[in-house]
Amino acid sequence: MTPQPQPASPAQQDGPAVTTTEKTPRSRGSRPSLGLRLDVRNLSLVGVLAVLIAVGGFTKPDQFIAVSNLQLVLTQASVIGVVTVGMTFVIIGGGIDLSVGAMVALASVWATTLATQEYGFLGILFTAVIVGLGCGLVNGVLIAYGRMVPFIATLAMLASARGLALQITDGKTQIVSLKSILDLSVRDKYPLGVPPLVLIFAGVTIAGWLVLNRTTFGRRTVATGGNAEAARLAGIDVRRQRLYLYLLSGLCCGIAAFMLIVLSGSGQNTNGDQYELNAIAAAIIGGTLLSGGRGTIVGSVLGVLVFATITNIFSLNNLQTAPQQIAKGAIIVVAVLVQIHTTRDSEA
Repeated sequence: MTPQPQPASPAQQDGPAVTTTEKTPRSRGSRPSLGLRLDVRNLSLVGVLAVLIAVGGFTKPDQFIAVSNLQLVLTQASVIGVVTVGMTFVIIGGGIDLSVGAMVALASVWATTLATQEYGFLGILFTAVIVGLGCGLVNGVLIAYGRMVPFIATLAMLASARGLALQITDGKTQIVSLKSILDLSVRDKYPLGVPPLVLIFAGVTIAGWLVLNRTTFGRRTVATGGNAEAARLAGIDVRRQRLYLYLLSGLCCGIAAFMLIVLSGSGQNTNGDQYELNAIAAAIIGGTLLSGGRGTIVGSVLGVLVFATITNIFSLNNLQTAPQQIAKGAIIVVAVLVQIHTTRDSEA
């Protein structure tokens, strides 16, 4: 039999082998353009922060630029900043948490009782974290498995936690007498001149950024907030993910409660007042979409620093609280309007 000729390989054919790969054109609402918008938003917040620093340096040059004042601003921003990191995750996941301030108050008073202080430094830290996690667990179960609206569930937690904190303290301030706790707020003992609370805030921020941007948990959070039904069909346990998000928020509140104990040297049922509003506002102006599915940890931290700087400038210039609240409200309105137009452009 005559052997049949074999077909020529691509190398033996006339001319080079041609492979055709077509690139799909990116739409206007694709991820790269969205990331660019978020980067522009963060840069604009840096610009706002730079303007505020210039205003503070111009109005009160000797006081505002002082190292002690800068340490104070960063320290005050650290407590609400840790709460904001947890709030950012919850909002990106399509939820809301109105109980963060009350959880901070409850964790702080529970961790400063005389019985708890007998266990020392670790006893206070452990109690604050466990109470925060417990409150977050209740919120998560009610919302994820009880199918309650997040607004209602966390509003109920707000009232309950505030009431329990008042009952524990009987309206009195619980003083911390542990030297190991009080030494953390002594300025002369700051490592390299950086307050320990700022280091905790930095650690929580870095951990939050890594979890959101470099882990499966972060991708599931974005997917759940963007489209819960699509996330479910993709194999994500949406209810469990929402439970984890509220546990994370409770954990951040427990850490913030411990930081507040260090800062004030006491536990009070009024701790964490309006933290929920400040955390939501900071997340919003940082680019976190209220409807979920989008947000950045960096933007939220910048939002916290903007509000902390505004508060410090008003305080140094002996201005009343009312103009300060008006300024914050105006910033929130502008941020939401920018969000609305940005979202419309991405959907076009």
